[in-house]
Amino acid sequence: MQRLNQPLAERLRPKTLKAVAGQDHLIGKDKPLTRLIKSERLPSLLLWGPPGTGKTTLARIIALELHRPFEQLSAVDATVKDVRAVVTQAESRQRLKESSPILFIDEIHRFNTAQQDALLHAVETGLVTLIGATTENPSFKVNTALLSRMRVFQLKPIDHKSLHRLVRKALHHYPRHKITKEAIEYLIASADGDARTLFNSFEVAVSLARKIDLDLMESAVQKKSVKYDRAGENHYDTISAFIKSIRGSDPNATLHYLARMLEAGEDPLFISRRMVILASEDIGNALPTALVIATAAMQAVKMIGLPEAELILAQAATYLASAPKSRAVTRGINRAKQDLKDKIIEPIPLHLRNAPTKFMKDEGYGKGYSWPKKDGETTTTLGFLPNNLIDAHYYNLPKKA
Repeated sequence: MQRLNQPLAERLRPKTLKAVAGQDHLIGKDKPLTRLIKSERLPSLLLWGPPGTGKTTLARIIALELHRPFEQLSAVDATVKDVRAVVTQAESRQRLKESSPILFIDEIHRFNTAQQDALLHAVETGLVTLIGATTENPSFKVNTALLSRMRVFQLKPIDHKSLHRLVRKALHHYPRHKITKEAIEYLIASADGDARTLFNSFEVAVSLARKIDLDLMESAVQKKSVKYDRAGENHYDTISAFIKSIRGSDPNATLHYLARMLEAGEDPLFISRRMVILASEDIGNALPTALVIATAAMQAVKMIGLPEAELILAQAATYLASAPKSRAVTRGINRAKQDLKDKIIEPIPLHLRNAPTKFMKDEGYGKGYSWPKKDGETTTTLGFLPNNLIDAHYYNLPKKA
């Protein structure tokens, strides 16, 4: 029985697969999750996706559909002892020939190695069917041994159309309230694919007034926090988008991703170091001052600090984004390294070797090499590469800007 003091998100939590919003790639006729449930041979699952996309809801529905006992733990506060207690209870059920339980562990990425290892035997033998939920990339956060025993399903942010349906569903619980089209669109945009955020913001709005317009909805939502985890996947995705925007010569996208990182509290020195690398990797000698600007920016960020360092980062980032691009340096050093791996390299030519003693000079060390007598004159006609690489070509001078 629903309690009136329950959060709206809990009161509207779906009880059947058909009622789940979004996730059409997993749920529906001939879709993988639906087929697995109907087969009644459900493997252990890992549900990976952003917050508010239905991971907990799906786990509960699966247990209901299969008429299986449902045990839930949160990795935030559960211990190895808690896990073993569920396993012990499952062993008792097995002896009584009862159905094996579904063990749902929310935020499973927070379990340490010992806690994850405690699940291995029970999962492998089918003593429990594990359903884990995570917002983090499982290849980084879940033990390989446990991950290999689970099937991963990736949940997507809930689409715009499905969020519209959820708003209409919420309005049925508040028949005396009216909400404008602009307020609905703002609510959906601010939710960013997260049903829980949508319902929570809606609840705040209906508590403020019965007529909800855009201004009131903005007050209810307040400033939307940037979804960003400095230790997680989004950290790498955002810096990747930032670097690729600079590489693609798009200063507008560059500033967008820079702003996202700064608003989320990213380390400005981390950003500046990546720009120094890019200055050589992607611009190189097409505009040698790029490395000077990037290095100066990193030093300035160290000296100035935030918030003023934002301007320094923005100046350097837009300079790099607007610069001509050349990967000649990157390709050149990579080709030279590849030759070292692929070929048997002959000795350094004698005329290039150091000759600090008379004996070495008599042996031919340094013979044929001389300092240039005037500007532009070559130092030797004998070449500089080992004999079997004499025709190697690693570097092409980029066109001048």
